[in-house]
Amino acid sequence: MNYSIIGFGTVGKALARAFARKGISTAVATTRSPEALAAAARSIGPTIVPKSLKDALAADVILLAVPFWAHRDVAQALPSWRGKVVIDATNAYGVPLVDLGNLPSSKVIANALNGARLVKAFNHLPAAVLAQDPDVGAGRRVIFLSSDDEGAVATVASLIEKLGYAPVSLGKIAEGGLLVQARDKSWAPLIFQDLFQPEQ
Repeated sequence: MNYSIIGFGTVGKALARAFARKGISTAVATTRSPEALAAAARSIGPTIVPKSLKDALAADVILLAVPFWAHRDVAQALPSWRGKVVIDATNAYGVPLVDLGNLPSSKVIANALNGARLVKAFNHLPAAVLAQDPDVGAGRRVIFLSSDDEGAVATVASLIEKLGYAPVSLGKIAEGGLLVQARDKSWAPLIFQDLFQPEQ
């Protein structure tokens, strides 16, 4: 299984740090050249590898960490998204519901990435918290996830475990997943929750 992070702003870099902590090789890419990301990637660790957007999208699991509407540019970079596991780490805070067709923002992204196996995850913690070690005291930081694809949930839950977090599934995107979907100028109830799972 190989991974890539699309977007290398504060969230993308925080996610890269999570991979680097565990020594997991991960591609990072934006619409800029790989050379433009090289210094920042080196500062995070040797397992973080800048690539072109096209090459990064060849990964099995793709973490989408771009500003919400930038997903449309990413969508055009692949002729087909069929079978790709895409983790939506975006937030559509401030986007009017009418612009989303009154759909959850992850549904809008899923529609743009036609055929992708989309999972909403890694969007509820601020980047500064996401960049920290998930082991805190006797527990682990929680990552919520939701999807309409059970197989993709299992894949992403396994990744969350590898990164040292505790996965908590909220069910389908339009059901429990709404607990982590920003709506217009309202944050969902579980966004910014800094929860822990006690070790058994």
